[in-house]
Amino acid sequence: MRYDTDYREARRLLRGPAERAAYAALAAILLLLPFVLPTFYVGELSFIFIMCIASLGLMTLTGFTGQVSLGQAAFVGIGAYVHTQLLTLGLPLPAAMASAAACAALAGLAIGIPAIRVSGLHLAMVTLAFSVVTEHVLGRWKSVTGGHQGLAVPDPALFGWSLAGPLPFYFLCLAVVAIVLLVLLNVMRSATGRAFIGIRDSEAAAHGLGIRVARTKVLAFGLSAGICGLAGALLAHHTQYITPESFGLALSLQLVLMVFIGGMGSLRGAILGAILIGVLPSIISSLKPLLPARLAAQTGVELFVYGGVLTFFVLLEPAGLNGRWLRLRAWLGQFPLVRSTSQRRSKVYMRSERSR
Repeated sequence: MRYDTDYREARRLLRGPAERAAYAALAAILLLLPFVLPTFYVGELSFIFIMCIASLGLMTLTGFTGQVSLGQAAFVGIGAYVHTQLLTLGLPLPAAMASAAACAALAGLAIGIPAIRVSGLHLAMVTLAFSVVTEHVLGRWKSVTGGHQGLAVPDPALFGWSLAGPLPFYFLCLAVVAIVLLVLLNVMRSATGRAFIGIRDSEAAAHGLGIRVARTKVLAFGLSAGICGLAGALLAHHTQYITPESFGLALSLQLVLMVFIGGMGSLRGAILGAILIGVLPSIISSLKPLLPARLAAQTGVELFVYGGVLTFFVLLEPAGLNGRWLRLRAWLGQFPLVRSTSQRRSKVYMRSERSR
C-alpha cells in the first residue's frame, strides 16, 4: 500500500515508478494493437474511444459537479452536424473539430444559464426536453441538416493526408482521447475542479467557502457540452452518415449508464464504463447463436442486458468499476497480509442541502 508523505504527491499525475511503467505499457499496447487486430476490431476500438470522450464529458457535469443531465446526446449531435457542415465548406479538420466543440459548448452555456435554477429530477427533465427539441430541430431544418434523410460526412484529412482508413482514424481517436483526458486531469487538479467537487458535495458549504456556485455550474455545463461536441465530430466520421435519430434519448441513456457503472466522480470510471457499454452489443451478438432460437429472435435483448447490468451495479457495486478496481489494487498492495476488515466498504459522506 502506497501512502502520501507530501501534499504535492497527491497532485502528481503519475505517482511512483510502478505507475509510470504501467501507463507506459498501456500506451505501448494501444499503439501496437491496431497492427495485430482485424480491421473490424480496430473500428470497434475507435468507436469505444469516441464513447470514452462523450463519457468523460458527462462525468465532468454529473460525476464531479452533481448536475444530472439526460440531454448529452443533443450536444453530441450539435457537434456532429456543425463539424460535417464546416468540412463540406472546406474548413480544415482541426478547425472544424474545434468549431464543433465551441458551438456545442455555447449550446451548453445557453441551456446551463436557465437550468442552474433547478436541480435533481427537475434538471434532468430540463435537459431531456432540450434533447427532444434539438432532435426535432435537426429533423425539420432540412436546408442545413438534410432533415431525416441525413447528411453524408466528408472523409477526414489532415495536412493533405487522408484519415478515412480504419488505422489512421484509430490513431486520430486515440490522440483526441489522450488530449481530453490530460486536459480534464489538470482541470480537476486546479481550483476549478475542486470547486466542481465542492458544489457536488454541498452547495451550502461551497457558498460558505466563497465559491461562485452559479458561475461554476454554468462553466461545468459548457465544458461538458464542448467535450461531447468533440465526440460528435468523431462519431460523424465513424458512422459516415448522420441522421437526427442517431442522437436521441437512447444515446443519452447509454452515456448515463457509462458514468454510473464506471463510478461517479472518477475519470478512470468514465473510461471503464464506456468500455463496458461499448463492448456489450458485440458480446450480445456473439452470444445470440448460443441462445434458443425463439429467445434469440426476440427484440429488446440488449435493453434487458443493460437493465441487468445496471441492477447488478446498483445492488452489489454502487461505487462502480472504478471502486472495484481501487479495492483490487489495495488488496494487491497488502497481499499477503490482507485482513478481511480492511476490505469492508466504508461509509460515504452525508450530503447536506441548502434549506429552502
